[in-house]
Amino acid sequence: MAALRGSLSCPPLQRSSLFPQSSLFLSGGEQSRLNLLPLKQRKLVSGKARRSRVTGTMIVDRPVASALVEKEKPVKFKVRAAITIRRKKKQSMKEKMETQLDAFGDRIGQSIVLELVGTEIDPRTNRAKTSKEAILKDWFNKKDLKAAKVVYSAEFMVDSSFGEPGAITVLNRHNKEFFLESIVVEGFSCGPVHFTCDSWVQSIKDQPKKRIFFTNKPYLPSETPPGLRELRERDLKEIRGDGKGERKLTDRVYDFDVYNDLGNPDKGSEYVRPVLGGDEKPYPRRCRTGRQPSNTDSRIESRIEYPVPTYVPRDEAFEETKQETLAEGALKAMLHNFMPSIVAAIDPSANDLKCFHEFDNLFKEGIKLKKGIEDNLLKKIPLMNKIQDSSEALLRYDTPHIITKDKFAWLRDDEFARQTLAGINPVNIERLQEFPPVSKLDPAVYGPPESAIKEAHIVGQLDGMTVKQAIEENRLFILDFHDIYLPFLDRINAMDGRKAYATRTIFFLTSLGTLKPIAIELSLPLMTSKAKRVLTPPSDATSNWLWQLAKAHVSANDAGVHQLVNHWLRTHACIEPFIISAHRQLSIMHPIFKLLKPHMRYNMEINAIARQFLINAGGVIESSFTPGPVSMDISSAFYEEHWRFDQEGLPADLIRRFTIFCY
Repeated sequence: MAALRGSLSCPPLQRSSLFPQSSLFLSGGEQSRLNLLPLKQRKLVSGKARRSRVTGTMIVDRPVASALVEKEKPVKFKVRAAITIRRKKKQSMKEKMETQLDAFGDRIGQSIVLELVGTEIDPRTNRAKTSKEAILKDWFNKKDLKAAKVVYSAEFMVDSSFGEPGAITVLNRHNKEFFLESIVVEGFSCGPVHFTCDSWVQSIKDQPKKRIFFTNKPYLPSETPPGLRELRERDLKEIRGDGKGERKLTDRVYDFDVYNDLGNPDKGSEYVRPVLGGDEKPYPRRCRTGRQPSNTDSRIESRIEYPVPTYVPRDEAFEETKQETLAEGALKAMLHNFMPSIVAAIDPSANDLKCFHEFDNLFKEGIKLKKGIEDNLLKKIPLMNKIQDSSEALLRYDTPHIITKDKFAWLRDDEFARQTLAGINPVNIERLQEFPPVSKLDPAVYGPPESAIKEAHIVGQLDGMTVKQAIEENRLFILDFHDIYLPFLDRINAMDGRKAYATRTIFFLTSLGTLKPIAIELSLPLMTSKAKRVLTPPSDATSNWLWQLAKAHVSANDAGVHQLVNHWLRTHACIEPFIISAHRQLSIMHPIFKLLKPHMRYNMEINAIARQFLINAGGVIESSFTPGPVSMDISSAFYEEHWRFDQEGLPADLIRRFTIFCY
């Protein structure tokens, strides 16, 4: 053993005739078995080894002092993958034919090709280690399976030095896309390797490059294994695009643009709308489609009308089940929006609702058409022929739940107050901090900033308290739509059939823990004393109906702010640029992206459809809400003046509105 220790402390052994010039001995391979062979064979093997370079030596405490060890050659072995592909539930005749053609094409070589990519670099090529390409099996044999999900298989040939797989590439040589749900690879020492794909893989005629899918294991950029770094960057580059050309529905490019597709100047001046986004009218960015400009105005993008799909990245489009649900709701919304206008165009006498009984009929019978008008509609609107049997249900409005219990609940003050907290828009009510309320608008343009509501208007409704005491004890609240609406009232009131006020409503928190309205201020942008009017709870029949009308104006403003600001702007429009940025800057391997992804689902498709028939010129919003064509200007103005990222979440929003307080 002393000789062994001395040998190990010496410098590396130089070339010598004492040892066969081979590396086999190092690993106990062929050289370790030489003494077991006949002498003639031993000389033959030893002669072959002599032509190899010495790679190392080992000294042992045996009669034979040393021998060579050879590094083992990598062993080839197979791993198996299970590939789950989701099929469409309903296919058109054309799609069925394409499916059959792809199946026959697959049989003659136009198949789906997969390749595993390792996490390590191959020192010979200085690139990521890869498996042999594998073909997806049994596509032809399973072409007639009646199942929502079909599992196929593939076998990859790899060697023992491959390491752990980190990605897989897919090349679709069929003629149509398919939805790849997941891949599970088994056969590695690390156990099953999972790939959650949930993505459309396009045909090579649309996307000639291989699609890259990474394993479910998350990596920060600095922790990305060497073999995956190039793929990570390549995938991000493809997602970002080059910002040029018109996007195809098969693309998966995420890029930014302004809201320049809401108007349609080619249809006439009444359909002209400003561009939202930029210094003049700030607004969040939307997804770029790259469509050609309109013929009338080069700044405005040409429009595609619903139901023709507009571009969103392919994986952002609705899945089949969601699409069916939306289609029914969209049809109903479109009918509710356009049917009154169509009926009025054919029968001008049917333009207005003349009494409350006709409001009730909207929930009981829907829009009831006279026989002659119905015949005209069926001739002029092809869509009506398709829905003739169910048109009555489609034209009937859903009854609000509160009215099913109490037909006149909406007239009462307690229900009016309850809806400020439990209705569709509970995020505008604030605790009153100063009295009288003060506007932040320019007094040189809009007049005195102080509210016309005085203590005398409300002191009788405060259960014996003064206004100062009520404020100190957190008993007064305000629903303030004054500054949001006032700058736009001249334009709104100039339109036929529309009348609006800027409103402020004061609520008192009663000893029962419920709110009650105690004053409503209606304002117009006039520099006179008549510009502001205050109404209080009624004491006689005449003032009762004035009070009801004042509440109606508040409710109309509340509905507009809910839809244009709190719903569309804060929930949809402001989220879209974050979704685009997340895809452009964060790899799908990034742990933050994995957390965000479920919350980004469907937003971009919903926004794209909204631009087609909800917030566009002449769309549902403009037709149904008081601001009309001014609607998106109000949304843009609120974004410029009030939207702040750090105030959007909880509890920041509650603290901002001072509704968090202690008794």
